[in-house]
Amino acid sequence: MITGIGLDIVELGRIRMLDEKSPKFRKRVLTEHELDQYLLLKNKRQTEFLAGRFAAKEAFAKAKGTGIGAACAFQDMEIRKDSNGKPSMYFRGLECGLVSITHSKEFAAAQVVLQTE
Repeated sequence: MITGIGLDIVELGRIRMLDEKSPKFRKRVLTEHELDQYLLLKNKRQTEFLAGRFAAKEAFAKAKGTGIGAACAFQDMEIRKDSNGKPSMYFRGLECGLVSITHSKEFAAAQVVLQTE
């Protein structure tokens, strides 16, 4: 059963500016595992990765109905890929939903569907 749907879009330029200004932004948004993945990437791809994760986490918080805050912090959420590259959403270590992330030249967007059995 679907329990929530969230959607978010973010400008790559905005994320790039925040990331270039200080590494604090990426450390606030990305979990340790995601940060390790980010560091393996190069310039433009780093921005796409960070923006995609930011959008996905915002979309998750919308689907959950809490927004980003004490009940749902960036570090509580993680996007993990399976061996085929399919992403899944995890909240506090438990798989909890489906996520789709996309990029264009100027934007990153994500949709999250939360479901229970």
